Amino acid sequence: MLNKRSLLVPGVALAASALLLTGCATPADDGPTGGPRVLAALYPLQFLAEQVAGDLASVESITPQGAEPHDLELAPAQVRTIGTADLVVYIGGFQAALDDALAQRSPAHVIDANAVLGLGSHDADDGGHDDGEHDDEANHGDSNDDHAGHDHDGDPHFWLDPTLLAALADPVADVLAEIDPANSATYEANATQIATELTALDKEFASALSSCERDVVVVSHEAFGFLTERFGLTQVGLSGIDPESEPSPARLREIRATIAEHDVTTIFTETLVNPKAAEVFAADLGLTTAILDPIEAQVDPDTDYRDVMRANLEALTLALGCA
Repeated sequence: MLNKRSLLVPGVALAASALLLTGCATPADDGPTGGPRVLAALYPLQFLAEQVAGDLASVESITPQGAEPHDLELAPAQVRTIGTADLVVYIGGFQAALDDALAQRSPAHVIDANAVLGLGSHDADDGGHDDGEHDDEANHGDSNDDHAGHDHDGDPHFWLDPTLLAALADPVADVLAEIDPANSATYEANATQIATELTALDKEFASALSSCERDVVVVSHEAFGFLTERFGLTQVGLSGIDPESEPSPARLREIRATIAEHDVTTIFTETLVNPKAAEVFAADLGLTTAILDPIEAQVDPDTDYRDVMRANLEALTLALGCA
């Protein structure tokens, strides 16, 4: 089993599922009869939970399919339904609506990915959900020491480092086994399998990006810090973590200088963010554009996290001139 620090928070609430938001998610009634009901804050966590649960649990995303997770809003009725969840997997401090719901409702178990991975809260001011009353139940293994203490300035996109997503598999399996002990061996085997696959994916990235002509990645917003740090690249964003923020003229001048200095050929746009500003900027400099997906949502139901990550790798190797 992978090193982890599983955070269980009985008596802490989370938001309702995407079923209650939009009707797009799979209803729990269509899932396994009597199996655990799992809610995940957004697609990458849903993907991981689905891989661990297999067909033994229903897994739903709180953020609707194809929606921007930064903008999630929840109605009071949706928040109230959270008490029916057996397990909620979320990112502490990332989505304000979920943090508000955390103070109101009580799913049976909660896993905060930030706490499990030792990444700290997305929002430094958000500290109300991991207090002393939960200390006895918070620690169920070692912390992920390889990543603990890294400062990503509020970047929640840890799943773009495949090893970090892999590190969540065992904690999810542990909680599902607690909820459904009869199937604990299956959850553990599934966790091992997906962790192995994600580790192999990490090695694909490391190999493909080991010898490139360029190492600067210019993106529309700074969602790729975990990915670029993992593979020895440098991220330069037109805007910061907030995809809606606009770069200042001074910032654009800095980026122009960086592009010229490092012979950048491509500016990366995203699937959920309007690409117009990046496209205009690229055209003005005679650069091409390509999509680098932060995988905040599942845009195409026929592709999963692994598919999109490999598409990202292909885009990176082309733009960076990798051998």
